[in-house]
Amino acid sequence: MPVKNSRVPLVATLAALTGVAALLAAPTPVRETGHAAIIRALAPSGAVTGSGSPRTGPAGDSAKPTGQPAPSPVPSGRPDPGTATVPGASRVGRRPPVVDHGPRTGDKVALTFDADMTDAMRYQLRSGAVRSYANLAIVDLLERERVPATFFLTGKWVEEYPDVTRRLAANPRFELANHTYGHLAFTSDCYQLPTIPRQRMAADVARTFDVIAPYGGRQTRYFRFPGLCHDRTALTELAPLGVTVVDGDVVSGDPFARSWRPIVDAVLSRVRPGSVVVLHVTEANAPMTDEALPRILAGLADRGLTPAPLSEVLAATPPGPAG
Repeated sequence: MPVKNSRVPLVATLAALTGVAALLAAPTPVRETGHAAIIRALAPSGAVTGSGSPRTGPAGDSAKPTGQPAPSPVPSGRPDPGTATVPGASRVGRRPPVVDHGPRTGDKVALTFDADMTDAMRYQLRSGAVRSYANLAIVDLLERERVPATFFLTGKWVEEYPDVTRRLAANPRFELANHTYGHLAFTSDCYQLPTIPRQRMAADVARTFDVIAPYGGRQTRYFRFPGLCHDRTALTELAPLGVTVVDGDVVSGDPFARSWRPIVDAVLSRVRPGSVVVLHVTEANAPMTDEALPRILAGLADRGLTPAPLSEVLAATPPGPAG
């Protein structure tokens, strides 16, 4: 009887043990504060590609990417003939229009929430260093009070939180918009964020539309650049996609705020009819937004202002010059 060679399974076992040891030896990210912390948390890690196994840690069922719709093999994100009626759709082939706010008449304002996700943030989730980048207390409050809102989603955030995305899409008061796939900068001087190459810009945004599309709900062709950073080159690259770029005239400053007060002050001191308010739903990077939100809503009511979907706030807005 031939003797079995035991070296192959032994080598495989040693290789597996070596991989486990390397994972255990990886340093745990250290929480920083201030501007440096924001940059490091938003910047993708060169060593982490986000290709690991789906997270099933303590963030709960909403963080588990089970039943996630598969994106198209080759992302297109191209508007079909029916998208002419989709909010934010612009003429394909021209640089997209850029808007900061709606008309300064009436009583409507738009509450928008960015859902950032980078490779570094994915690593923190999957390593257990961070519990959640999905602030469900914000969603709970908006649902309970029946407040309309628009969510600018990164593709990677959707992939991490398919159940939360499904919940947002199911709410008729919520709109879904595009915030890039992995929160890379579209200009070279955007808060030290790593820059996406020009030739990948359109594909990145198109891929995000493809990731969001299967969830249905109130889809839009609104797009927001990371850091609100864009120039003529970036806008030109997005011309084939038929989008409208939305910046915002009220920036809350909620990332890494240590108190709800400066967030509330920043919003209520600048908000006007037609304003587009920029907030974040990324819990670990914006931990005080859920405490600020009820006070913001109360302050808006005191000023006679009413939250409305972004498409409604911008409906009568002539677009600003592109680039």
